[in-house]
Amino acid sequence: MKKLLILILIAPLMLLSCKQEKPAENEQMKRVIAIHDEVMPQMTKLTKLVGELKPLADSTETGAPYQKAMTDLQESHELMMSWMKGFGDRFTHEEILQGKELSPEKEIWLDEEEIKVKEMRDKVNESVANAEKLLSKPSE
Repeated sequence: MKKLLILILIAPLMLLSCKQEKPAENEQMKRVIAIHDEVMPQMTKLTKLVGELKPLADSTETGAPYQKAMTDLQESHELMMSWMKGFGDRFTHEEILQGKELSPEKEIWLDEEEIKVKEMRDKVNESVANAEKLLSKPSE
């Protein structure tokens, strides 16, 4: 009877000690995803701006700035799509959203991806700001 009582008291402790801990949150992964999430809403604005610039863009001297702004926006969009595909190819869903531990190689990749996502954010924000500024100028 005494052994049964000890077993009943010890069993829950053994189960708790075997419980797997949740992986540690990867702060760098959170930063990378936060930058992506900051830029993603700009994609709709980017597409809208391309539509506004298209009728104004041509190869003339007057249309050249609009053409350049439109091209910059299109390149920014492609940069975002390319970054997302490359990031998704390198990391699993569990690593991105569930904090699964990264291998040493993937830690290096994450360093690279953080640089890329910051460059992409800057390019998108710059191209949107330039297009908005150009479109807000009064026609001459």
